[in-house]
Amino acid sequence: MSRPVDALDAAFPVAASIALDLIRRPEVAERWSRPSALPHLSVGGLACHLGRQAARAAELLPMPTELPLLESADEHYERAAWVSEGTPDEDSVASGPDEAEAAQGLARLTARSALALQEVGYLLSRGDARDVVPIPWQGWALRRGDFLLTRQLEIVVHSDDLAASVGVPTPPFPVEVFDPVRDLLVRLAVRRHGQSALVSALSRSERTRDISAF
Repeated sequence: MSRPVDALDAAFPVAASIALDLIRRPEVAERWSRPSALPHLSVGGLACHLGRQAARAAELLPMPTELPLLESADEHYERAAWVSEGTPDEDSVASGPDEAEAAQGLARLTARSALALQEVGYLLSRGDARDVVPIPWQGWALRRGDFLLTRQLEIVVHSDDLAASVGVPTPPFPVEVFDPVRDLLVRLAVRRHGQSALVSALSRSERTRDISAF
């Protein structure tokens, strides 16, 4: 179900750059310590989670792995425990990396994210990114295209969360970024809720149903 790797190689840096522009907006700085649209997470914590997607890519794209390879990004989300666990509780969020990084401030986040974005561009343009990329915290690996798609999904979804949190429009993403994320979300929603639920939600206001992919 993956899109061509070269298309995502080109699309991911675009997605990460748009996310960084959003993080740099003055409204994010002004509301840094306030609650975000996500339960228990501050605006700063959410911004750090968004900015970390480029950092993850810079860290993992050149890393060798012997972890078992999953067949698709779809399988990654089907297996990931957090998908079925629901909303994290307050203690889990407080002890996680997002709020710890937020305490270090916006300037450090933007500098780190900009450096990671530059490194990702080098890795992908020079052919130094590996074809199979580990996801150590899950215990498996993905083909590079599938890995980049998971990070791209995180960027598109959490950019919407961050924009809603600070009262600015969600930045538009070009089709090469948005379309593969849209298609993945639709596939996951159908797997979770069935075809009828998706058709009703998209075409019949009288039968609107919750069809969250997660």
